[in-house]
Amino acid sequence: MDAPLATPCNIQICEVTCDSFRIMWDMSAEDSARATHFFIDLSRKESRDPNRFKHRDVPTKLVAKAVPLPMAVRGHWFLSPRTEYCVAVQTAVRQPDGDYLVSEWSQVVEFCTGDYAMEHLQQLLDKAKGSAVRLLKFSVFYRNQHPDYFDYVRRECGGLMRPALKDISGSHGSPINGKLQGVFFSCNTEFDTGLPPQDSPYGPLRFQIPAGHLLNPNISLYFADFYCMYTAYHYVVLVLAPVGSEGDNFCRTRLPMLDLASNPFLTYTAPQTPGEEPLYCHASDVILEVLFTEPVPLDQGSVEPIRGHHQLMSLTTANAKKDPSCKVCNISVGR
Repeated sequence: MDAPLATPCNIQICEVTCDSFRIMWDMSAEDSARATHFFIDLSRKESRDPNRFKHRDVPTKLVAKAVPLPMAVRGHWFLSPRTEYCVAVQTAVRQPDGDYLVSEWSQVVEFCTGDYAMEHLQQLLDKAKGSAVRLLKFSVFYRNQHPDYFDYVRRECGGLMRPALKDISGSHGSPINGKLQGVFFSCNTEFDTGLPPQDSPYGPLRFQIPAGHLLNPNISLYFADFYCMYTAYHYVVLVLAPVGSEGDNFCRTRLPMLDLASNPFLTYTAPQTPGEEPLYCHASDVILEVLFTEPVPLDQGSVEPIRGHHQLMSLTTANAKKDPSCKVCNISVGR
């Protein structure tokens, strides 16, 4: 009768990405020589606040031929970015009759997958470029909020709209989610008027600031996300960071940088002749969400009421989850 296989111990996880990892454990020389297969039991760690828009994860047992450790485990069909998982392993020897002699399951080890890497964001950027076809001129960035917000900014913040931590809306793997601080602005205009829309889900007061205060040659522009919320229209998230700032340094190694003068989303064209004004354009086929990484003084612009509806809460993107089934804005890694 064959001797039993020892229980795998000292499980180690390394080289974790948004949809892959490597796993290794201690095995005796005798077990290493005998083992023909490894069994991996992988499941999502229970969460009190599960992403209800994603397919439910079930325990996934992977059967692999024995290979030198560490062994790579990858696959976007069962691994998602920024997600906690539990993993345990068994070693096995396949018998002549097709049955397996197996070890006991190892202890369970927990780990968390990572953000999208630059190559994944480049894939997302390429997808987004296909949806941004036309550019329209604009002259102001704007931000809608409720009166209490602007009262607080004046009373407690010295008139500065201070950066806040980016929420978890959009693609789950975007590197800025929950990590980069900024102040969100819009710049989309209505096709027929060339002006900002009079409706907003964020509040009845609008702060407007001349475009040149946030978009100029001293600003770095980055692509951060492309997503939808089970709708026909799509959102593109961009980051504006003053050159050399903390936000610029954060984005430089994590996000694709865009050319200010030549990209399909948001452009700045310098004056061509003396006395000419710069030209600012935005993509009209997607909704832009622009995150500026520094404080913005209220006295650089104006706060005025809007005439339209401001209770369209179904249109808000706060902590909104991306549609994982959309073929337009998903890439072949975890959502």
